[in-house]
Order: sequence, then C-alpha cells, then structure tokens
Amino acid sequence: MADEEEEMEAMSHPELMALFRKELNKLMQDPLLADLPSEPTVEEVNAQLALEHGRAIVVNVRQMDDVGTILPVVVVQNATVDDLKKAIKRHITLKQEREGGTITNINWKHVWKTYLLTYDGQKLTEDHKPLKEYGITSKDVVTFTKRLRRK
Repeated sequence: MADEEEEMEAMSHPELMALFRKELNKLMQDPLLADLPSEPTVEEVNAQLALEHGRAIVVNVRQMDDVGTILPVVVVQNATVDDLKKAIKRHITLKQEREGGTITNINWKHVWKTYLLTYDGQKLTEDHKPLKEYGITSKDVVTFTKRLRRK
C-alpha cells in the first residue's frame, strides 16, 4: 500500500487523471451504475443509488419539441412539483454541458410563465404539492404544455 502511495505522489496531474478515469471506468461496469454517463456527477451517482434503494423515482418528462424528446428525471419519493422543476433544470443544464457546443442560457422564470407541466390531463400548478397527490409514480410521463394566455 505504501508503494502505491509513493508511486501516486510521483505522478503528474495528467497521469493521475488518466489513472482516475481508468478506475472510474472499472467501477462503471457495475450493473447498478451502468445507466450513468461516462463521467457522472456525485449527484447522479447518489440519485442512481437512491433509485436502487427505492428512495427515488424516475419521472419521464416529454418536451415540447418536434420529436417529443423524453427526459428521464430522478426525484426523491416525496418530491413536490417544485422539486421536479428543479430536477428538470439540472437535467437540461447537465445535458447541454455534456453535448458541448453552444450552451443556451435558459430563462427558467420565462419557461415556467410560458409552460406548465401536466400529468394525465391535470395541470401541476401547485409547486408545493407532492407529486404523489397528483397520482404520479415511477416511470409516469409528465408533459410540458403551453399555458393559455388570459386576457
């Protein structure tokens, strides 16, 4: 063990990063972590573990794009509508960072004024209401829906 520590102290930063990535790739072969991206965040690993232990659910969020993209968003079992909105924001931000290219600065205040989330015909309008009260369970689909303008 002491020999390994001495070897690591003699390594350069790029060599240590390469070793770290190699070891991380070994860990990612575990079936429990197989659904995670190649370089997951701590939050993503914790969410995956919470899913495995039944402390979280996946809510599939359908975007209002031409292809109806589905975003699998992980939230805790007792999550509220506001928790889901925050998880959507984190999911989209991480997705943009990983895809590279131009990162769009999304005005989330505008998004939530223009769109709302719906589930099975119900509008999820009460931010502090638990998802369970709307009948939302794991793998259910919630959809972005354009708000109707009031005159």
